Amino acid sequence: MKVSLTLHEKPCDWADLIADLDRYVSQLTAEWTDRIPGEGLGAALLGRVVESTAGLLLTAHSSEGDDPPGTRLGYCVVVPLKDPLTGMETPFIAALEVDRNYRHRGLARSMVDAVTAEMMRRGHPELAARAGHNDDALISMGERWGFVRAHDVMFLQP
Repeated sequence: MKVSLTLHEKPCDWADLIADLDRYVSQLTAEWTDRIPGEGLGAALLGRVVESTAGLLLTAHSSEGDDPPGTRLGYCVVVPLKDPLTGMETPFIAALEVDRNYRHRGLARSMVDAVTAEMMRRGHPELAARAGHNDDALISMGERWGFVRAHDVMFLQP
């Protein structure tokens, strides 16, 4: 499998991702709440990418193989996560998805490695991500990649 990774600097070529991101946000939201997410969240998420050096969009495309060259195989959307006390921004992986037919081949890891390198280049030494407290597979994957758990958030649900 030959794949090319593209770091997108301008929003003009993101339009095809908006529907995919709307679906992604709806699916993730349904996993942890009964609330229905608002409209336009895919576009809003991509809009946050350009607000800060802590935001970026990386896509993975086929360069040869069964799929036509240029077919999108995955994406990683990183947005700034602003600490409410200090105002400091940390790059936060808001969306990471790989086409089902290309999972378990190292593509997500390659995308995270590329994002990490770019964030380091931009002066951001940390990268954050979220995993549900009982998502053992995702937590294990993150730990294998070097992520550590920090700052557990607790919710009071009356």
